[in-house]
Amino acid sequence: MQEHREGGSRRVLTVDGVTLRRAQRVETRQEWIGEREILKQLLACWLVIDHKDLPLSPRITGPPGIGKTTLAMSGARERKQDLYIFQCTADTRPEDLLITPVLAESGTIAYYASPLVTAVLTGSVCVLDEGNRMNEKSWASVASLLDHRRCVESIVAGIQIKAHPDFRCCVTMNEDASTYEVPDYILSRLQPTLGMGFPRRADELAILQYHMPFAPEEMLALTVNFLQDAHQLNLQFSVRDGIHLLQYALKRLAQDPSHPLAKDEIWQEALVKVLGEEALDLEAMSRRRKRALGDQPLPQGLGDFFFEGNDPLHPDK
Repeated sequence: MQEHREGGSRRVLTVDGVTLRRAQRVETRQEWIGEREILKQLLACWLVIDHKDLPLSPRITGPPGIGKTTLAMSGARERKQDLYIFQCTADTRPEDLLITPVLAESGTIAYYASPLVTAVLTGSVCVLDEGNRMNEKSWASVASLLDHRRCVESIVAGIQIKAHPDFRCCVTMNEDASTYEVPDYILSRLQPTLGMGFPRRADELAILQYHMPFAPEEMLALTVNFLQDAHQLNLQFSVRDGIHLLQYALKRLAQDPSHPLAKDEIWQEALVKVLGEEALDLEAMSRRRKRALGDQPLPQGLGDFFFEGNDPLHPDK
């Protein structure tokens, strides 16, 4: 593999005589705020402890907006490696994931390497973001990259791409309903699973202060209290939601800072605009969610129709 500049602009890679235009790397400026244990676990996955050893490609799971991608970015920064991110979607094709042909103005075909392939060739870190939104056909195209073979075939370009020894990969996966079921033969390659939960109060406050250092303390406190209450009720409001809430509230406050009750009123307005009216009453929202999921006993008297009063399966027992 050779690397050079084409026309003094975009750097290109040459593999078996085929020229590939490389993807743009992502700047890794964000710091990891919170427990370092999960970061240490990710870095352990990427260690190589013997010449016969291979790095692991873990999957990072958890609710949306809790910092899964930020964790991976921090891992790349700790290792001092370039970072590439591929955003997986339901309509991602194998050629999107690997090499995409593009018809140039001259009538020739130019080949564009994806962020994944660019990382593979340059020995960088690649994050496959929201991997469980991607279909099985696309996953199948990278199965050989995620096991001991450490290579991938591009049918479009007609080349085999071997992974640089420093190539590292991880996959983030949201825990929600709008995703595909990832095939078992892929899950067996994406090991181990690093599960992330909502941050503790102090960490959540530190994250908000990091992103919004200009926010007044009382509005930060309102936001953290709301998020922590939501976490206790298993509601999926994340620190990302808190950042958006604060951003809108502060912009509205800047329009009318003179009213003595402006901060509380505007924060309430921001809560409704960003998260919806149901967020005003978290406990009622939690009850509605439980009912929607069927987490309620049978109506009074209906269980008696199916079970004897002393039946251990009676819903009131």
